[in-house]
Amino acid sequence: MKKQTQAIHTQFQRPDAYSSLSMPVYHTAAYEFSDAVSMTDAFCGRTDDPDYSRVMNPTVTFFENKVRALTGATDVIALSSGMAAISNALLAVAEAGQKIVTSRHLFGNTYTLITGTLRRFGIEPVLCDLTDLRAVEQAVDDRTCALFLEIITNPQMEVADLRALSRITRSRGVPLMADTTLIPFTCFDARALGIDVEIVSTTKYLSGGATSIGGLVADYGTTPDFGRRMRTEMLFNFGAYMTPHVAYMQTIGLETLDARYRVQAASALRLAERLRELPAVRAVNYVGLPDNPFHDLARQQFGDTAGAMLTIELADRDACFRFIDRLQLIRRATNLFDNKSLAIHPASTIFGNFTEAQRRDMDVKENLIRLSIGLEDPDDLFDDLKQAVSD
Repeated sequence: MKKQTQAIHTQFQRPDAYSSLSMPVYHTAAYEFSDAVSMTDAFCGRTDDPDYSRVMNPTVTFFENKVRALTGATDVIALSSGMAAISNALLAVAEAGQKIVTSRHLFGNTYTLITGTLRRFGIEPVLCDLTDLRAVEQAVDDRTCALFLEIITNPQMEVADLRALSRITRSRGVPLMADTTLIPFTCFDARALGIDVEIVSTTKYLSGGATSIGGLVADYGTTPDFGRRMRTEMLFNFGAYMTPHVAYMQTIGLETLDARYRVQAASALRLAERLRELPAVRAVNYVGLPDNPFHDLARQQFGDTAGAMLTIELADRDACFRFIDRLQLIRRATNLFDNKSLAIHPASTIFGNFTEAQRRDMDVKENLIRLSIGLEDPDDLFDDLKQAVSD
């Protein structure tokens, strides 16, 4: 069965009392049991009956099952945000005295989680160039608990060789953990690329137009004890499980994901090509462009689409602010992959609380604009971009 068909046709865990075609939203905290034994079995994990919606809810379980069928993961856990997914996954593998190897090219909050919050608990961050395999080999050692990366970095648009990284990590018994948010998991096979744990901000493509906040952790069963820790420690002890209403909204979003994404990715490529025509645009960064340094590797790993995020460089920070202020159709907002196109100046917003030296070290440029391409007609989007950069 093709993935688009799987995304729509997933069996309920139990027949619905009214034969609903959509999984109902179970807005409840707890569930009644017929007897003491069935209650005990549920609480001790001997059955898959839900007992408390902080750790299991039928609507959320249905969403998890749908993603598991699409990814081929051993288990999928839905959480309250992308950052909840990242933090829970890292905490499930890390302990004091160990190291997390990662890149300087990370989303701002992920960077501060690894270099700040986790450091306070005795987990050492090791930052290196993940496109330099020799540097990675030197960084990963017997104290390393994970290698974490974004498959396309935000906003630097860097792509690392996942198979090569996996060969290094697996030779040392270290899980390769990847934030794959920028390319939908329906477009590539994370497991085949050597990813052990896949992390997704479902707020982005999956939510179907920025309707809700959520995250996923997909466990491919190659990291010993990871699945047990996620289900019996992280969910129970940190309380970051996805809510049933969000799971319902994101289930609907998942059903239309492929149709939306194909349009957004095609529009992003068309705009990237046309933006190069504008004299005020000094550079366009999009891995879908044939002359992009990561184009061939991205196609090998992710297929024939390159996502719906691109960046442009203007003269300086003031030019970026003027550009944002002049936009008439594209929205001035954060987030990625809304149905509406969005523009943001990362250096002054997402990375605004970092020092100038930190931003420089992370290659977050003062003259860079990040664009998230939505579902509008690309001609209308180009007209807006063109007038916004005009003097």
